[in-house]
Amino acid sequence: MSVSAPTRTVRIASRKSQLALVQTYWVQEELQKHFPDITFEVQTMSTQGDKILDVALAKIGDKGLFTKELEVGMLNGDSDIAVHSLKDLPTRLPEGLMLGCVTEREDPADALVVHEKYKDKQLETLPAGAIIGTSSLRRLAQLRHHYPHLEFKDIRGNLNTRLQKLDDGEYDAIILAVAGLTRLGMSDRIHQVIAPEISLHAVGQGALGIECREGDSDILEIIKVLEHTPTAQRCYAERAFLRELEGGCQVPIGVNTVINGDQLTLTGMVASLDGKRLIKDSVTGNATDAEALGIQLAHQLKDQGAQEILNEIFAEIQRS
Repeated sequence: MSVSAPTRTVRIASRKSQLALVQTYWVQEELQKHFPDITFEVQTMSTQGDKILDVALAKIGDKGLFTKELEVGMLNGDSDIAVHSLKDLPTRLPEGLMLGCVTEREDPADALVVHEKYKDKQLETLPAGAIIGTSSLRRLAQLRHHYPHLEFKDIRGNLNTRLQKLDDGEYDAIILAVAGLTRLGMSDRIHQVIAPEISLHAVGQGALGIECREGDSDILEIIKVLEHTPTAQRCYAERAFLRELEGGCQVPIGVNTVINGDQLTLTGMVASLDGKRLIKDSVTGNATDAEALGIQLAHQLKDQGAQEILNEIFAEIQRS
């Protein structure tokens, strides 16, 4: 009588939000296709960012706001990997953890979603005083720069909650990520995809990052099957840029990356909160030198005054 080997289980940590679960279940299904003999088990938990919904994100502090609880679970051995929206994952990870895989990116652009009464309008044609909801200082600063006649109001909550607040008339329009709406099957709510000339996206936006323990070679080998090299190169360039500027995900820093053949072009910007000062520049080089390009661009922006803008923002956030 033969005894079959016990089935191996890989435990996947995820936030409880609808979008987080859709993303995590996608990872689970894809891994299951590649490794039918392994059981992939999803474990859900709430993070600090999920629990505090009445305070602007920038005032909470953003080091691991949506990731810390998941990371503690991995370090304690309760889970093996964690699936994140890469834009939420800090560029400096806790000791013992690493970014093991970056999946193929959805469209990283920002989207304008409007109230029914403005269905015939675009960003550039919304009337003076129209109220735009966003919880992102990056979006706020860039839109203030281009459309100083609009009013901006903080908005929190999951995607469905934000859409409901819009439909209830609390806002005339809101800004969301194209990727999130697409993944939730709500792309019909996208009224306008905002061009990068107006709003550079967040670092890592549209991509998923799978975090794991350093030195866990078996797990790393498993998750690497979902790695999308062009997306990873673009995101590593963006993350290096952000890390070198010592900015977090709640600071007005935006990026855009394009790969053409073996060449990667990274565009980055830093803006003041009032949108009156906006510094933007680009670098191009071999995609295999992605992180070096990100660091190079950060220094170029610092030379043009970006550090002074960031220091003012950090001081203002600490005061408030």
